[in-house]
Parts: sequence; C-alpha cells; structure tokens
Amino acid sequence: MTASFEIKSAHLPVMTLLAKTADLQQVAVELLKRYGPASDNAEFFEHDAVVIDSSKTKTAVVAKDLSDLMQALLTCRLKPVAFRGSLIGDASAALALGLVMAPLELVRNQTSAAEAKKAPPVQVEVIREVVRDVVREVVREVPAPAVPTLIIDKPIRSGQKVYARGADLVLLAMVNQGGEVVADGNIHVYAPLRGKAMAGASGNASARIFSICLEPELISIAGVYRTSENPLAPEIQGKAAQVRLSDDGQEKLLFEALTS
Repeated sequence: MTASFEIKSAHLPVMTLLAKTADLQQVAVELLKRYGPASDNAEFFEHDAVVIDSSKTKTAVVAKDLSDLMQALLTCRLKPVAFRGSLIGDASAALALGLVMAPLELVRNQTSAAEAKKAPPVQVEVIREVVRDVVREVVREVPAPAVPTLIIDKPIRSGQKVYARGADLVLLAMVNQGGEVVADGNIHVYAPLRGKAMAGASGNASARIFSICLEPELISIAGVYRTSENPLAPEIQGKAAQVRLSDDGQEKLLFEALTS
C-alpha cells in the first residue's frame, strides 16, 4: 500500500458527439463550420471532454477519418477521450489514437411522464413471517427514497460549473452566459437561465428543466440538446417555461410555456 495516492472509480459528466454517418470526414467539416475558429460559436465549448459515438451508423469507421475528426474536435475546444462504435482495427486502433473504447449506452427508460405519475418507482422487500408455526413470505412495497436536492443561492458566473450528482438542482439566482449547470435529475432555475443547462445527465429521460426566464446558450436532457443557434419561439424566449423530452420515443426536446 502507498500513502501518496489512491485509485478510485469516478463518474464525470462528458459530452457525446453522435455521428449520424460513418463518413467522419463529413462530420469534421460540418463541425468546423459550426464551431470552428472562423464560426460565430468559436468559443462555445470550454475544452469539455467528449465521447465520439458512431454506434448508430452500423458501419465500421476508418481510423484515419477518426483521427481527422479528433483534430477537428480539438480545434473546436473539445477534448476527445473515448470512442463508441465499430472501428476498423477494433480497440487497438482507438488506443493508438489515445482513445478508450466506451461501452454501449443503456437503453433509456421510455416511460412517459403520465405513466410515471401513475406508477412511481417502488422498492420491494420480502419479509418472512411465522403464523402458527407456518413460515410464509410476504412481499411489501416500500416507497422509493426521496431524490436529494442541491440548492444554490448564488449566481453562476461565466466559467463556473455546478453538478448535482444523483440529485435535482435548484438555483435561486441567475445562470450567466458561460456558466454551466448539470444535474442527474431535474433543474429548477428561479431566475434567468442564460448559460448551459443539462438535466438527466446520467440518462434520465424523464428529467425536466424549469426557468422563470429561459434564454439558454445550450439546453440538454439525457444527451438530447439544442443550442442558441436555433432561436426559441417568441412565446418561450425569455419567458417562464419548461423543457422536457417527448414521450413518443422520438427523443425530441419540447419547450412549453408556464402559465399561471
């Protein structure tokens, strides 16, 4: 045993670049056009870790194309750390590029919000009872433990990041441009939301984002995101609204005004 260090498992929030084509050269070109140094979003990312995911293309990609895409990501201030999908040369090719092979994502729970309300998750415990010398097992439902909540009452400034691991996040002050708030559960912002907000970071597709003034740079739920490059509707922009995923299996972000 050594006293100078310990090695422990860690769970870190990372972004995913989901390739819709096996032609990673095309992905690299479009990425640079949108987020490269000559684009309007040149400083959008802040050297965030990213997983390159081509698993949905069902076609093996070429290591040379993957290398070029990695260079494009670095140019866009993103740090590629892992690859998910099929690669010619398999894991050895990814390792040679400095990437680890990421496992496939777990299938997300597609239960709708309405169904979730009707059937909240419960824990089950089995208790052995003795009645007149006869042993029988009784199954009892135990209410699921309450989801913890992280409350922040100070503004999130540019460059600051807050992550509510395994919890909901409640913010009582503004999230400024350049600030980032992340939660495995829901995000509630009782002030203007002008930075990045990512709810359901661990894959919870039923998570939601609420704000009394929705003006985000980036909004994301369970990895499905939208940037300020696509303006919000006038009845949503700068207004009280919520964001959730559609429950039709299409994984589309829905923006809904909150009215009294």
